[in-house]
Amino acid sequence: MTTGLHQLGAAALAALYRSGDASPVEATQAVLGHIARWEPHLQALYAPDADAALAMARASEARWRAGTPLSAIDGVPCTIKENIATRGVPQPMGTAATVLRPAPEDAPPAARLREAGCVFLAKTTMPDYGMLSSGLSSFHPLTRNPWDLRMNPGGSSAGAGAAAAAGYGPLHIGTDIGGSIRLPAGWCGVVGFKPSLGRVPIDPPYAGRVAGPMTRTVEDAALMMAVLSRPDWRDAMSLPWQDLAWTDLALPGDAPFAGLKVGLLMDAGWGDAVQPEVAAAVRAAAQAFALAGAAVEPLAPFCTREMAEGLDNFWRMRSWLDMEALPPERREQVLPYIRRWVARGAELGGPEVFRGYSQMAALRDAAVAACRPFDLVLSPVSPMPAFPAEQASPLDDPQRPFEHIAFTLPYNMSEQPALAINCGYTAAGLPIGLQIIGRRHDDLGVLRAAHAYEGLRGPQRAWPAPPGR
Repeated sequence: MTTGLHQLGAAALAALYRSGDASPVEATQAVLGHIARWEPHLQALYAPDADAALAMARASEARWRAGTPLSAIDGVPCTIKENIATRGVPQPMGTAATVLRPAPEDAPPAARLREAGCVFLAKTTMPDYGMLSSGLSSFHPLTRNPWDLRMNPGGSSAGAGAAAAAGYGPLHIGTDIGGSIRLPAGWCGVVGFKPSLGRVPIDPPYAGRVAGPMTRTVEDAALMMAVLSRPDWRDAMSLPWQDLAWTDLALPGDAPFAGLKVGLLMDAGWGDAVQPEVAAAVRAAAQAFALAGAAVEPLAPFCTREMAEGLDNFWRMRSWLDMEALPPERREQVLPYIRRWVARGAELGGPEVFRGYSQMAALRDAAVAACRPFDLVLSPVSPMPAFPAEQASPLDDPQRPFEHIAFTLPYNMSEQPALAINCGYTAAGLPIGLQIIGRRHDDLGVLRAAHAYEGLRGPQRAWPAPPGR
């Protein structure tokens, strides 16, 4: 059986492997064939290696036949964002300015997937240094959105979002420091889960940075979390490991949200205004929560322009220092938009940078306090749907670079789990993302809520197919 294997989720594939009705080799061959039809149009992958993938699939096939699979996702095809090191593969970090050297070892998320027996298809693309919500890069070809090739998949997990929507296998992993999982997930119509800080060990760790699943379903995201959340000593910011029931997603009864208090945030306090089609879809999702028993109440804005601009100053200075350390000829290879954005770092003094850094704590405290009365908070993922593919951001203005991340940024700083899931489509057929936010460390609660919403939201449109089909 090979027909349609590329469309199946991880749990369905594992069931076929267990019964012997399909094998990891057949599934990998099906996905590779599907990628060959899509990839010339999407350009979502970096360093694809079909031979290595098939070798991993053959090893998995032998384990399943012997009744000794390494995990519930042994033999399931996956992709890994290129800034997550995989042994022997260089990490360009999305920019032509990088000197390419093979990574000496797997970073923690890649190590967990390898230990679980997943089949590594390829790395996925990202913009320069991951500092754009875009598929634009000075190193990779322009990555496009499979729902409309004229549009951007978002970023910085650009290739992962496009690959998940296009059906490059069930499992994809991205990273997120201000929305880089959730934004492309929202714009590509897939599930993107930003776990609590430290829930998934990562290397290098720093404030706000997480790795997490990007999949077509909540079930597949949960299966990935069961593997990715395993401990790794290299992340000194990681949480103590917990044996959570990641795959126990069911909320009982006809009113799964009964007794829950849910906040609805429609004004982030700064940034672009929410566009009408996005607002209507998110409000309809909130109504679905209410009809399923939740008490939904408005949540007032808690983030300020001062917080956002302070973080912008800190990030500009950090990036400017990194770029100043490069030889001039390599510095010139960085995307012009990024060079224009970091240029102001040269003008910032110590007090401004310190005040900017302090806004991380201010934003964390404001977000935790605002969300405290609620079991969950709902919001748009972004104020707008996907934007033109050639742009670095929705406004395409390096002096106003973050107007579209006002709904996602707070939860990186507050360390709260947050998930993007499709909640509708624009008149032009572009996906619209709903964000579901939980209390700090309630990762499983967010996944359960998203799984319940998945069952309430109604039929989804067919996934996009390669041009010419």
